[in-house]
Amino acid sequence: MKKEDNPWKTLSKKKVYENPWIKVEHHDVLNPSGQPGVYGTVAFQNIAIGIVPIDSEGYTYLVGQFRFPLNAYSWEIPEGGCALETDPLETAKRELREETGIVAQQWNELQKIHTSNSVTDEFGIIYIAEDLEFFSANPDDDEDLVVKRTHLQEVLEMIREGLITDSLSVAGILRLHLEKPELFH
Repeated sequence: MKKEDNPWKTLSKKKVYENPWIKVEHHDVLNPSGQPGVYGTVAFQNIAIGIVPIDSEGYTYLVGQFRFPLNAYSWEIPEGGCALETDPLETAKRELREETGIVAQQWNELQKIHTSNSVTDEFGIIYIAEDLEFFSANPDDDEDLVVKRTHLQEVLEMIREGLITDSLSVAGILRLHLEKPELFH
């Protein structure tokens, strides 16, 4: 058996809970050492989408909001969920416009990410959006958002200081710093 082959054996699988966003499953398994065990997984019904909009002066736009699962306020890049059968780039364009009022003329994929692969299958795509135009935001009814224009170097410092902990945001900004370090001066 090669290291890349699956060493886990599923004996049974049971759906515990499902809603439009997630499905929780209980698995009875034989683990890689052949011993019986259990595994709980969360399957996501959407692709996570993140956008790093960059204006002509080297600023980006963060979105602040209270995150119910964390019971805490969070600063993040604009984000949203993309239905599995939907074009991720079109979803990114829609989410950026809804959350910030920004429309970008230039789009490039920056990073693909698995957000927490020990218990979920959540997959995300992060885009860079440039050549920006500004309109009114139109967030969803359940979103109470604050949009903040911030220089990329300050966003990097917010990550260093632990003020930004969202995985899509951290991955997107750090990848951008690797790809285009000149934007951070």
